[in-house]
Amino acid sequence: MESTPTSDRSIDGVSIRRRDVSGLLLASAVLSCLPAAGRAQGLAGISGADQVGALRAALSQGASTAVSLLGAANGFWNNPQVKIPLPDTLERLRSPARLLGMGGQFDELHQSINRAAEAAVPQSISLLQSAIKSMSVQDAQGILTGGPTAATDHFRKVTSGELFNRFLPVVAKATEKVGLAQQYNQIAERGASLGIVDAKQAKLEPYVTNKALDGLYFMIGEEEKKIRANPVGAASDIVRRVFGTIGR
Repeated sequence: MESTPTSDRSIDGVSIRRRDVSGLLLASAVLSCLPAAGRAQGLAGISGADQVGALRAALSQGASTAVSLLGAANGFWNNPQVKIPLPDTLERLRSPARLLGMGGQFDELHQSINRAAEAAVPQSISLLQSAIKSMSVQDAQGILTGGPTAATDHFRKVTSGELFNRFLPVVAKATEKVGLAQQYNQIAERGASLGIVDAKQAKLEPYVTNKALDGLYFMIGEEEKKIRANPVGAASDIVRRVFGTIGR
């Protein structure tokens, strides 16, 4: 009986049979799981209490740093990674408005929405600290063996709803002083009902609040990545020990 021919493939001039390609793909899949497995093995010798303690200390450091940076004057405005843009509808009108001598109103609104985010962010620290304290050993193990922003992702999951409610009134108070904001809301809501304006941008205050939250979690994530990449630079000894172990 004839065997079924196995087709060849060529990669950079080297002939590889299909069964060999399958083997390589399987090996790659196995290797991709090794970092997480290695981190889990590293935690085997660390008590649950120390795991939770390290994670709480790392998150507290990351959250405090992020809030401090973003809640300062120009924390959003001077940071291109989190600076909040005008909604698309307004941004498209900015250049024509400048030709009509109305550019200053758009500039004022743009700065005011970033100032609103800077004012709102300090409202987050107590809730973030509460979320840190409520973490369980099971939470900690999953986060410590997770990806580079696993802790931040957990943070977002458990705090974003309440933080939105805390940020929104602060943002609304800051933007209501700008007349263009109210005009935008009236026009954008009509546009959203007609399907010509993104529903997420139908009102300025929720739009800014969500962007402020995105900026906050982004910065916490950046701090988390720094700690994972260089635990030696962490402020707490337990963070250096635990994150140093899982990083090996």
